[in-house]
Formats: sequence, structure tokens, C-alpha cells
Amino acid sequence: MPLTDNYYDICSIISMFTVPQAAKILANLIVMGSGILARAMVQAYRQALSNASKSGVAQETLQNAVRRGKVMTEQEARQIFGVTEQATWEEILQAGKYETLFERNAKSGSFYLQSKVQRAKERLETVYRDKDQGAAG
Repeated sequence: MPLTDNYYDICSIISMFTVPQAAKILANLIVMGSGILARAMVQAYRQALSNASKSGVAQETLQNAVRRGKVMTEQEARQIFGVTEQATWEEILQAGKYETLFERNAKSGSFYLQSKVQRAKERLETVYRDKDQGAAG
């Protein structure tokens, strides 16, 4: 019996509104809800920016974005191959570090690491070529 009582109560409430009134109420609910959601998203974004600036993530991201346009440094290339500044180009080639690293990353499917190895090789080739030309000239 309580179910039928509730049914009649709901029906009587619904019958109080006409179709245009119900549409207007529904539209108001949607507009108010989207406004609340938009304000919450803006507040969350501001909080995320605040947290990022406190932890230094924002500066690091900016520095990485600026650095992307630059070539690899000699130091980074040496770190990839694990060689010191005293190592000669022949020692690097004889050790097979390039081939080993390049093939290992080719098998594991890491194109990013494979390209890093290639850029490191290109950078060190340039460094040693410039040193040889400077010594010869």
C-alpha cells in the first residue's frame, strides 16, 4: 500500500507542472549545474598550477620545452655511452657501445632510446671530427 500512496503523490506533483514549466525548470538545472562544474574545474586548474610552481615542476617543464630545440650536449652523449672525455673515438667504436645500445633498444622496441643513442653517436662524431680538424689545421 505505501507504494501506491507514493505513486499518487509523485503523479500529483508532476501534474502540477505544465510541459513548458517542466522544460524551463530542467533548463535552469542544467545551466546551474554546468556553471558549478565550470567553476570547480577552474579552481582545480588553479590549484594544480599552484602546486606545480611550488614543487618546481613548472620551471622544469619550461626548461625542457626550451631545451628541445637544442642539440644534445657532449656531456649527455658521453653519459649515454659511458665514456670519459679522455676516451678516443676509436676506443668508443672498438668497444662496440653504439652497436650494442642501438641493437638492444631495437629489440625492446624503444624508438626514443634508439634515437637518443643515434644522436649521441652523431654528437660525438662531430666533436671528434672538430678535434681532428683542429689538430691537423
